[in-house]
Formats: sequence, structure tokens, C-alpha cells
Amino acid sequence: MIDWFSILRLLGYLVLAVTACLLPAMALALAEGDGGAFALTITFLIGATTGGFLAFALRPGAHEITRREGILLVVLVWLGAVLLGALPYYFSGAVPGFADAFFESVSGFTTTGATVLVDIEGTARSLLLWRALTHWIGGMGIIVLGIAVLPLLGTGGMELYRAEFSGARSEKLKPRVAETALALWKIYVTLSIAGYLALRLAGMSRFDSACHSFSTVATGGFSPRALSIESYQSPLIEYILVVFMLAAGINFTQHYRLFVERRPRSFFADSEIRAYFLIALVGTAIVSVSILVGSSLSAEKAIRTGMFQVVSIMTTTGFSSADFEKWVPSATFVLLILMFIGGCTGSTAGGMKTARVVMLWKVVGREFRRMVERRGVFAIRMRGRAIPEATVGTVLNLVYLTLLINVGIGLLLTSLGLDLVTAFSATAATLFNIGPGLGSVGPADNYAHLPALAKWVLSFAMLAGRLEYYAVLILLTPMFWRK
Repeated sequence: MIDWFSILRLLGYLVLAVTACLLPAMALALAEGDGGAFALTITFLIGATTGGFLAFALRPGAHEITRREGILLVVLVWLGAVLLGALPYYFSGAVPGFADAFFESVSGFTTTGATVLVDIEGTARSLLLWRALTHWIGGMGIIVLGIAVLPLLGTGGMELYRAEFSGARSEKLKPRVAETALALWKIYVTLSIAGYLALRLAGMSRFDSACHSFSTVATGGFSPRALSIESYQSPLIEYILVVFMLAAGINFTQHYRLFVERRPRSFFADSEIRAYFLIALVGTAIVSVSILVGSSLSAEKAIRTGMFQVVSIMTTTGFSSADFEKWVPSATFVLLILMFIGGCTGSTAGGMKTARVVMLWKVVGREFRRMVERRGVFAIRMRGRAIPEATVGTVLNLVYLTLLINVGIGLLLTSLGLDLVTAFSATAATLFNIGPGLGSVGPADNYAHLPALAKWVLSFAMLAGRLEYYAVLILLTPMFWRK
């Protein structure tokens, strides 16, 4: 039996934690007297009342949460956060309906960066700050935040930690889960502060630096400017963002080993990190050459523009410094491939993850060897260790499920009237939490013109992609609800 009292009580604590994150945006709204003050205040009261009732009015359960209850709680927390986060957009009238508000909120918390806001500069700055904060909260993960500040989760916290944070499946930095989550959050906060200070030194305003720092470290992509990073026309800002996007796309446990344990050899010996930088380098070279040949840009600007877009798409951040839909098809195709790859496991980036791509490459190589040496036994090795066949099978199943969902959602969107390029690129951009796609949802466009049903479908895609499909899809199966 599912212990609903324990689940709802813990849900209440985590809703209160998310509600507290409204305070910076509320303070800005009250200080500037902008149009977001009423909407943010009402949302805060709703979140505090609902979370407080669930946390303190319900009796605690008699046991630690199980694996099944942990999966259910993760999904409920994400849905609760998204619903709460949608209210400021809806109450303020910044968007025309609740479907748009929900879409904007789920895009923020899942760090996708797809937007339905048409007049971004005309939106209240407090709402834009809340928009960036949803990135920052969702980047490291709402559940990981809860575990870091709620020791009452006890040993059951491991079930939440594994269900929400993909990089925690095989290792912990600390003996206790709460200590591990707190260590990761310290690195996350440090990167955020460093990004803010670097952008300030590059000439960006305090407000824009804060918003872009939150979005960059979370690999989200929301910007307070309609033209994103292109509006600044600053090479220094672009180079700074490239560095921090690359850092955010690296496994945070490796950051811990590099900066806290001071083990650079372990960091650079990691096969996923080497593949991550190699893919970024090769992608930058191909795209930059394509831009240089097909335009009159200088070599420096072509390389900088290519590098920025490659890193932005590969880390699934989604910032844009140029309209890449106007580039030659070969450059755009490379970016489309990078959408599927994504960043490292255990990072804030989306996509299939570099480690899985490396593993698939080794699986294909092993099959070639088996064809030549039929009696040979060949193990797949990652980070110096043999990967169990069960793990290889899990990755192959996940890839199959990913392609199946991509095709299914793409077909559904085309039936709603979207053209092929828009439908399938929007599907990839939301499932892999990237943001900008191609066609009518390209970097110079937004998702506001899509039908309401398409926005609900893509909202589901963003949430499923953020939780890596299984945690969401398993709730739709009868077996999950059996006693």
C-alpha cells in the first residue's frame, strides 16, 4: 500500500521550500512597484497555505518511503512546483491563458527555456526574475534541494535522490544522502555567484547578470532580452557564457573531485568528460567552417558564433547569439545532432547524455568485433570498470523509448497542423530540455502561436524528459498501482 500521509506530508515541506523561493521576486516587485506584486503575493499565500496544511496538519507515516513512493513523490513535487510557478504568469495577465502559464512554468523548472512570452522586455521585471529563478531551482533539482534542507527524509531520501538526480545512480560523494545533496548545492551556488560576478565585470547590469547566471548554471536559456545574448553584441559576454555553460554541462560529482578533493587526474581521466569536450570541439570546428564559408564574417566571429551555439545546444542551455536557421544546412544539421547528445550525466544539462552516447558507440564496436571473433567475450568498459550487461540493456531500452516517444509526439503535433520541421524539432527541443528548435519555433521565434493542445503535449514532453521518461510513464501503468 502507498502511504499517502507520508507522501503528502513530505510534499508539503517541499512545496514550502519552493514557495520560499518566491521571496526575491516579491521583494523586487514591491521595491519597483511593477505589475507582478499582486500576482506573486497571491501565489505566495496559496503556496504557504497549501504547503503548511500538508506539512503540519497530516500525521507522519510509520515507515521510510519506498522506491515506489519515492517515484510518486518526485512526480507530485514537480507537478506541484510547476502549478505553483504558473500562477504568477496567470494572475498577472502576462500570458493569455492557463495553458500558456503552465507551459512557461514547466519550461522554467525543467530548464528547457522554451517560451510563450511575446513581449519579454515589456513583462514585469519581477516576473522575469521569477522566470529565471525557476530555472535555478529546477537545475539542480527540487528533490535534491529538499534533501539538502530536510534531514527528516532519512534513509528514504535515497529513493528520492536516485529517482530525481540521474548522476546519483551509481555513486555518492558523502556517506549520507543529505550531505551529498548539500555538497552538490554548494558547488552549484559557487558557480552561480562566479557567473554573476563575471557577467558584471563584462558590463552586464545587475538584473541581467542575475537572470543570466541563474539560466546559465541551470543550462536553462531564459533571457530577459527577446534576442537573447545576440542583443548585447559583446564577444566578452559570449566567451564568459561559453565557459560557464561548459562547466554546467559537466557531472557535478566530477566538479567536487576537481575543486574540493583536488584530484585533477581523476577529472581529466574520465572518459565521459573527454568525449564531452571532444564532441564540443569537433562540433565547433564543423559549424565554424560552415559559417565562414557561407558568410562574410571574420574568422574570429565565425569561430565565436559557432562555438557559442554548439556549446549552448549541446549543454541544452538554449541561448542564442545568432539565428542559426539562416546558416547553411550542414551547420544546422550538426546542431540538430547535438540536441540529442546533450551534456554529461549528473549535470544540469538535458539530452541523452554523453556517457550513454559513448556506451552506445562501444556497443556498436563490440558487435563488429563479435562478427569477426565469434567466440570472443568482450566487456563494455567505462571509467576503467566493466559495465554490467543489465546496465547496457537499460541504456538500449532508454534509447529505444526516447526514439519511440519522439516519433509519437512528433506525429501528434503534425496532426494538430504543425509542419514536419517544426513538429519534430519542437519535440526534440522539449524532450531534451533545449528550448529553441527549428521552423516556426526557431531561435528568433517562440511557442506562443502553437495550439493549446500542442502546448499541453509539449509540457508533458518537458516533464517526462527532465525525469528521464520512466518516472513519469510508470505512473500510467496498472502495475505501479497494484498492492
